[in-house]
Amino acid sequence: MEPEVAIAARVECERCGRPLPLCVCDPIEPFDNRVEVLILQHPQEQDRALGTAALTVRHFRHAALKVGLSWPSVTKVVGRVADPHRWAVLYLGSAKAAALAPGREVVMLNRKGELEPNQDALLRDIEGIVLLDGNWSQAKALWWRNPWMLKCRRVILGPTRPSRYGRLRREPRRDSLSTIEAAAMLVSRLENRPEIEAALMASFEKMLARHRARGQQA
Repeated sequence: MEPEVAIAARVECERCGRPLPLCVCDPIEPFDNRVEVLILQHPQEQDRALGTAALTVRHFRHAALKVGLSWPSVTKVVGRVADPHRWAVLYLGSAKAAALAPGREVVMLNRKGELEPNQDALLRDIEGIVLLDGNWSQAKALWWRNPWMLKCRRVILGPTRPSRYGRLRREPRRDSLSTIEAAAMLVSRLENRPEIEAALMASFEKMLARHRARGQQA
């Protein structure tokens, strides 16, 4: 008979899609978030072990994860009328927050990649955020295959520390974060609720600890 541990390793959680030994869903209480979270995942990104898109969605009452390459508009992808000017897409591109606005953790750019005036007022008006889930080239592909994103606001982040992935999954730039880290930072700042970031980071740290422990046991 096959060991129960081996069987469990192949079974995935219905909520986060992660192998059961790596699942951290059970203690999560979703936040009733004002800023809606939409994650667009590249089809080739679906990393069951280290991906964080599904885990991120699990933390919010108003959040969705869509897998694909292109959608006609933000209204179509969220399934209701949505004003793109009140949605922000997180896309770094070549821009760096530290150079454009030193000291700001969330920076809004115009279509030319330049700093928008009235940063705080524009950020307060945001009702939803779009996160592109994939590696550097996959995120770029999603950005260019969905021209409706140019109608949305564009934001970049200026984190004070590198991603918690560490050596498990190397990021191309210091300001590159995992999806759950980006969502935690962005939503907590937009809603002025530090408890959101604390909860998401606790789940992420727990997930990483389990992954590292599993690797050491292999």
